[in-house]
Amino acid sequence: MQNFFHILLLSFLGVVVSSRDGPTPLVLWHGMGDSCCNPISMGNIKSYLEEEIAGVYVHSIMIGSNIVVDMESGFFRDTNRQVSEVCEMMANDPELQDGYNAIGFSQGGQFLRAIAQRCPNPPMKNLVTVGAQHQGVFGFPLCPGEMLFFCDIVRDLLSYGAYVDFVQNILVQAQYWHDPLQFDMYVEKSQFIAEINNEKAVKNESYAVNLNKLENFIMIKHNQDTKVEPKESEHFEYYTPGQAKEILPLRESPIYTEDRIGLKTMDEAGKLHFFSVEGNHLHFTREWFTENVINPFLRN
Repeated sequence: MQNFFHILLLSFLGVVVSSRDGPTPLVLWHGMGDSCCNPISMGNIKSYLEEEIAGVYVHSIMIGSNIVVDMESGFFRDTNRQVSEVCEMMANDPELQDGYNAIGFSQGGQFLRAIAQRCPNPPMKNLVTVGAQHQGVFGFPLCPGEMLFFCDIVRDLLSYGAYVDFVQNILVQAQYWHDPLQFDMYVEKSQFIAEINNEKAVKNESYAVNLNKLENFIMIKHNQDTKVEPKESEHFEYYTPGQAKEILPLRESPIYTEDRIGLKTMDEAGKLHFFSVEGNHLHFTREWFTENVINPFLRN
């Protein structure tokens, strides 16, 4: 009997050790107009990652109770509320408690960065953002065609006034609308992107501390992007306040020089990685992604 319990204990320990020795889990957050499980987009990406990283656990974030609510939430839902819900989701997923890597597509990229800054437990290890709008947008040129009805509503609300309270309260895209011609109003009224970038008068010092807990922060910009304006936002660069033509390089911007969220510290530690890929928004090949992202950052 004693030998039996000894063998049982060793078997249990073997299960625990093997689970910890497996690949780091992955968390995905989709972009506007998409859902967690669309078989031709996020579902396809999930399958690709599972093929490339044998045995990996992949959690593709779904907001709400079904994929319809999830898709609608990419347009009409308070972003800060979504971030809080996902923080709780991550904390309650037993597969993620030892840490996870995260990949955010389009607006899902800045949302996952908010998770890293606000919710350090369980720990996010590596953050990959693909076409994310880290400094927001000042334009809405090409919304996904199949979402035309929603896109028309979004354009109408942004035209009405992105910084009107009720628009800020309900429209996701208004919450990362960054108007360089009305910079003071942007700082005052923006409920999400100005706050997560620590541009408000009162700074949240924990943002820099928490973001620096990342091992690596990988940002991918699409050189021919026609959906993100300006596309340089994907590398944390943006228009110089007061005009909408000249781009201020990241390393000359206050968010970097004042180290408001820890980017300068991360850069000096070699944790920031900037990639540019040919093609339009979210266009890349599997071969490119495997070579440049999966192999160096996600096989740990």
